[in-house]
Amino acid sequence: MSDVAEWWQTSIINMEPGRISIRGEEIEELIGNLSFAEMIWLMICGTKPDSGQARLLEAALVASVDHGPQAPSIAAARMAVTCGLGLNGAMGTAVHMLDDVHGGAGEQLVDWLHHLVDSGVEDNLDTEISAYQAKVNSFIPGFGHRFHKPVDP
Repeated sequence: MSDVAEWWQTSIINMEPGRISIRGEEIEELIGNLSFAEMIWLMICGTKPDSGQARLLEAALVASVDHGPQAPSIAAARMAVTCGLGLNGAMGTAVHMLDDVHGGAGEQLVDWLHHLVDSGVEDNLDTEISAYQAKVNSFIPGFGHRFHKPVDP
């Protein structure tokens, strides 16, 4: 790769002097015309979301903003700041706390949803959900929380 401009080009972004495009869309056309959630969707999925997809991602972003000081990642970030770390160090500390036990339900849910789509069972979801709850866990990953019973806000 001899041209430096090629180094900045990916399937998501093409950046060169005086020009930035995201998924083939000029950044100037996106600014003011897409919400933050719609922009994230475009970057991740490669297409602009429909209104239902945009509302779903917006709801997920709002729900994930803060879970109070008792959440392990938040407690660790606060402790990091107390110990003198700056913002980047505190955020890194919090992110490193995320895994299957804490913050992993989203990934587990996506894996299960991929399984459902790959299995072609969209027309029989009630049966699939009931089977999952009977065989694997009564809680569907990403739905419900041990501290918020009986209903997760």
